[in-house]
Amino acid sequence: MEGASDYCDNKEQTMSSYKFNGKLKINGVEGKTPFLIGVAGGTASGKSTVCKRIMEKLGQVDVDHTERQVITISQDSFYRELSPAEKEKAAKGLFNFDHPDAIDDELILKTMKDILAGKKCEIPVYDYVINSRVENQFTTIYPADVVFFEGILVFYFPEIRELFHMKLFVDTDSDTRLARRVPRDIKERGRDLDQVLHQYMNFVKPAFEDFCMPTKKFADVIIPRGADNSVAIDLIVQHIRDFLNNRNNKRFEMPVPPSPAASPVHGTRRNASHEGSYLSRPH
Repeated sequence: MEGASDYCDNKEQTMSSYKFNGKLKINGVEGKTPFLIGVAGGTASGKSTVCKRIMEKLGQVDVDHTERQVITISQDSFYRELSPAEKEKAAKGLFNFDHPDAIDDELILKTMKDILAGKKCEIPVYDYVINSRVENQFTTIYPADVVFFEGILVFYFPEIRELFHMKLFVDTDSDTRLARRVPRDIKERGRDLDQVLHQYMNFVKPAFEDFCMPTKKFADVIIPRGADNSVAIDLIVQHIRDFLNNRNNKRFEMPVPPSPAASPVHGTRRNASHEGSYLSRPH
């Protein structure tokens, strides 16, 4: 397919089934181990939208969260607790939430290992207004066959990166990302335009160039234009269908999306009462 190299790297390696020591392994996943997919990309690149679009095509969005075969977890749930001085800076838009030091990577690693072990686990609920975890509130993550973990730095930490069976990078140009972030931060965080632009120029843009963009090289699949890239989305959806079907040796009754019009591929909080829902994305 023309342009295929733009969005798929190492396709033969990542989209294969094979036997190892007599046991069927699909994409290197043995038995009932969940298929863990990392989704990285810059702020407002469309990572969560890509995950949601895939879940929609697999008919998983309206399924009860305790019974979903495919789920999404956001890195935004794993911001570490800030010191009083850091909270004061964050309230003024002067704390860098895009830096690796803002992330509780140890908690991410533990959570990912629990998920791969098929355990039910709980992740924090982060309140972006007070820049702190909500006390005694958690999102319950139930065992699933396929787990997306999305965020700007999901490929940054080597121990976490090595856990993924597939790595996707959502590649959206900086102008588009900024145009999405400005109204989002003004609406969701109550910031003014000057504050949003100051944070972007001083924290978001440098952090993307220093910590996020360099991890693009680890991706198995690069998705230009994010969720607008219907060709790449449909290929990933089909791959997940094949994975689920091969794992269970039967056909799953999942809706098959209509064939999209041919197009070139060139460039694509919850509160305590809504477990497993998508989390807000202010940073």
